[in-house]
Amino acid sequence: MLTVAIIGAGPLGRRLALAAAKGGHRVFLEDVMPSNLHHAQEYIRRQYGPDGAPAVAFVSTIEDAVREADLVIDCVPDELESKLEIFCLLDRMAPPRTILATPTTRLSIADLASCTYRADRCVGLAVEASTLAEDAAGELLVRTPPQASAETIQLVRKFWQDLGYAPRFETDGGDVR
Repeated sequence: MLTVAIIGAGPLGRRLALAAAKGGHRVFLEDVMPSNLHHAQEYIRRQYGPDGAPAVAFVSTIEDAVREADLVIDCVPDELESKLEIFCLLDRMAPPRTILATPTTRLSIADLASCTYRADRCVGLAVEASTLAEDAAGELLVRTPPQASAETIQLVRKFWQDLGYAPRFETDGGDVR
């Protein structure tokens, strides 16, 4: 069981939190907007019943979300400024062992990773965010910077397999792993 922090409790964050909890992982779902957290709680309660998902904790600070995280997935807009800001913040706050993952179809994970002290622990999910964590899971392309560690790839592969995906890895530039 991994501890997963999901940053952003909008529709994507809610779906990912639910999928990760169903996959057997402990989840911290964070959003700075109380209304997003409230909607996420209601969404998950509807899926699990009145007791909600026991493996999902709702938190209002990034620091609380990432404190124990093995994996962090950000759900911020797929724009360079937003991704750089969140990666720098996560890099400062998360333990050194934590892997940073981001859904992006437009940005280079190698470039984002180079702005951190953990380039070997960063991955990009090459998928439209709107389709991620829907009920019909399938193949998922995961892009890595060239220096991604074998441990990172193994942990990320296991996580997405637990959610029902068949992850396929390639480095930025197209080398398949």
